[in-house]
Amino acid sequence: MSWKLSLLALQGLALQALGAGRDPNPPFSFNPNLLPLQENAGTEGLFPMADCVGFKLEEATINDMRQALEDGQLTSVELVACYLTRTYQTQEYINSVLQVNPDVFAIAAQRDAERKKGNVRGPLHGIPFTVKDNIGSKDSMETTAGSWTILGNIVPRDAHVVKKLRDSGAVLFAKATLSEWADMRSNDYSEGYSARGGQVRSSYNFTVNPGGSSSGSAVGVAANAIAFSLGTETDGSVINPANRNALVGLKPTVGLTSRAGVIPESEHQDSVGVLARTVTDATLVLDAIYGVDKRDNYTLAQKGKTPPCGYAPYLTNKTALKDAVFGLPWESFWVYADDDMKSQLLDLLDLIKSAGATIINGTEITNYEILVSPDGWNWDYGTTRGYPNESEYTYIKVDFYRNVETYLSEVNNTNVKNLADIVQYNEDFDGSEGGFPYADGKGIPAFASGQDGFLASLATNGERNETYWQALNFCQTSCRQGIDDALSYNGKQLSGLLVPPQVAQAPQIAAQAGYPVITIPGGYSADSGMPFGLGIMQTAWAEDKLVKWASAIEDLQRSTDAPSKRRLPKWLGYLERNIPVPF
Repeated sequence: MSWKLSLLALQGLALQALGAGRDPNPPFSFNPNLLPLQENAGTEGLFPMADCVGFKLEEATINDMRQALEDGQLTSVELVACYLTRTYQTQEYINSVLQVNPDVFAIAAQRDAERKKGNVRGPLHGIPFTVKDNIGSKDSMETTAGSWTILGNIVPRDAHVVKKLRDSGAVLFAKATLSEWADMRSNDYSEGYSARGGQVRSSYNFTVNPGGSSSGSAVGVAANAIAFSLGTETDGSVINPANRNALVGLKPTVGLTSRAGVIPESEHQDSVGVLARTVTDATLVLDAIYGVDKRDNYTLAQKGKTPPCGYAPYLTNKTALKDAVFGLPWESFWVYADDDMKSQLLDLLDLIKSAGATIINGTEITNYEILVSPDGWNWDYGTTRGYPNESEYTYIKVDFYRNVETYLSEVNNTNVKNLADIVQYNEDFDGSEGGFPYADGKGIPAFASGQDGFLASLATNGERNETYWQALNFCQTSCRQGIDDALSYNGKQLSGLLVPPQVAQAPQIAAQAGYPVITIPGGYSADSGMPFGLGIMQTAWAEDKLVKWASAIEDLQRSTDAPSKRRLPKWLGYLERNIPVPF
């Protein structure tokens, strides 16, 4: 059954559920015409979003939805049905969803029944969400990282973060599309493309890189096709798509959120993060998913370093900024921002200073000259400089070889058991998986280099040799020391480092350190209309500070109607279907 037919079948179930859950007259109404009208091209009104049973769902926060559910204004089943309608309206254009959960209405009905009995599990009770297709769910949905290679495999259990969200009462709506294998397979590729899922497109501009690898997670939330989503990051894969879709993206310290049940890249850098439309929403989700997990020993390090009542108590408003002192690592990152972005972000910094904050320029990452690539994101920058023993890619390649084999040893109903099997499958089915470089009639254009990342990883044979350990130690130690030094000014600790996350070297340094980053909307490109963010970087286990300052800046933006605040997409280039999207 095709995706569209499956969706239509689910819409039929939605209508039944709406009729069963209430007794209106008539039990349901027809949707307004969902097709985009050319007369509205280039405006926010191209894909108008209808109200949900009288509730304004567009841009609704989790607290808005929670209040409507508590007041009986709508049910979780109705909320799911409305998000399904929105998904149906936008899917052919943005392709944010890879697979809808066939049990989504049953789950929503259970949450409604619990609410009727007075059993509300928490603020996420009855709220629909998606997860990136590399995050396992023990149900009827696939977990494939966007690849045909492991289609049909059965995972042993929910990923820990999925279980925690289910326990919190949230409703798993769908798996989101992504960059295949979370961008590990190739080094020349189209962000947001996977063989199984096709090309994800940003609702802000269809012809520009939507951000990856958590592409569908970000695009769906930005287009109001879902309340929130989980993504994963090894190096920029939460921060980058959030930054490109006018969202809040929160990438936690490695070890704050469990990676158990997630298709891995590197145990040293993988982190499960949150994509949401507000800092409060992202924080409520973080509170639901963080914690110690016996299946991920990295989570043991958080003991004694997390707040006893979660992160929500640290949410604040613009008045808190009078006590803030931020650092600005100008030579490390800001010099690489284009003039338009720099001008808009500096306007935002002036607004932050007008609220009483102090911003100190020149708080640089120690040894940024050798840590930060001057030519854009490059996770093999050490090798570019002639030192593979100082390169992030050196150990990531080895980690992936080992970690993916460990992951596959736990799944069944598949003959694919290691990286060599994946490489062979991609070559055997080159027509769909693009196992060869796009040349001489082989491969597919979205994977220009074929699977060179996999081949490089395979060549390591998973060997943790001296070069591996030197590279890991150099990158981790240097990036941690670099950030920690920058956060200390005249013997005092700064509130955070303000960075332009569109300059991908910034989240890259935090990724190698395993340190947390948050991004909030920061402006919109004059040329493309694409958003870009303002990031805050901190040391390990400092998510409370990120929540505090990001929520204060967000409140300032909204209360002053700042041009940098989140705004709805204009769907530029919505009829264009080019593949690949430029990197």
